[in-house]
Amino acid sequence: MAYPAEPWSLRGRMYVSVFLLPAADVPELPAQLAGAIKVVRLGRRAVVGAAWVDYRPGGDMSYRELLAAVLVRAGWRPRVTITHIWVDSEDSRDGGRALWGIPKDLATFELSDDRAEAAGLAAADLRMRGPKIRLPIGFRVVQELAGAPKTTPVRATARCGLARVGWHIQEPAFLAGRRPLLSLVADEFRMQFGIVRVPQ
Repeated sequence: MAYPAEPWSLRGRMYVSVFLLPAADVPELPAQLAGAIKVVRLGRRAVVGAAWVDYRPGGDMSYRELLAAVLVRAGWRPRVTITHIWVDSEDSRDGGRALWGIPKDLATFELSDDRAEAAGLAAADLRMRGPKIRLPIGFRVVQELAGAPKTTPVRATARCGLARVGWHIQEPAFLAGRRPLLSLVADEFRMQFGIVRVPQ
């Protein structure tokens, strides 16, 4: 096992864009999740996030990532489920799949302060806008693992602010040609992904 045990302690920068899409255009949930969670609907629309993440040295792993995720609920509790995700690290791919059921695939990335590209998938122009405030961030990711729902806590702090992300998307195809409602940056984040195991 080349990847670390959970939780992963991670540091870096993330750009997130929020899209409102017709719910009918959002990928269907895996059958193993359909009974446990439901897509959050605002009228006939669903909330989708897309993100570029640069996990930098100083954490357990460093790699780059592109993902798309849908806002869902378990009862009335908000959750996020990742529908598409690519990384440039085999260890991250293998660990994400084995530990949490996150469907990571591999891609080649170029990432700088103002430009992101995942070969054959998407590209974006990146820009921070205005002041940033360090804030706590917490949410839960739910995925299918070994035929059952797996819920994973994520906790972080980051310098958060508005951003402008000019997307050029080929994959995931359901986001191609869409414009985000809002984009944010989470800079200098410190993240804990996963459950802390208490020694017996």
